[in-house]
Amino acid sequence: MSTLTLWHRPFDTDRWVRDFFGPATANDWRTPPVSGFRPAAEITKDGDDAVVRLELPGIDVDNDVTVELDGGRLVVHGERRDHHADTDAQAGRTLREVRYGAFRRSFAVPAHVTGEAVSASYDAGVLTVRVAGVYAGPQPQRIAISR
Repeated sequence: MSTLTLWHRPFDTDRWVRDFFGPATANDWRTPPVSGFRPAAEITKDGDDAVVRLELPGIDVDNDVTVELDGGRLVVHGERRDHHADTDAQAGRTLREVRYGAFRRSFAVPAHVTGEAVSASYDAGVLTVRVAGVYAGPQPQRIAISR
């Protein structure tokens, strides 16, 4: 059975705690967060297709987002630019919860998927990537066991 899976890397407890709770001390709450971010993703099955949705509000998808099929992986990468950095530096930013910088999400796809099977659209801050025919393929064939 073919599946579309999230990219996996070893779990890093220290990084998870930093990302969840923010800066280590109360004195550096004004420092910008670690550069880059990881947009939330949702993968659903729609018939034989896999649909990947990524939350990318405030991003210029025409200029700053790329969707590629690379070596059996669906790769979405880009950058959220801080267009207010100059004006906020002069006015004195007091709170910064939006993360800016580069991002990269990668998902495994079956070997039979080609670039023609992938389509992408963007609406209301959500990038939707449809991979046609991910779940269509030969059904498993049962093999008799001889004694």
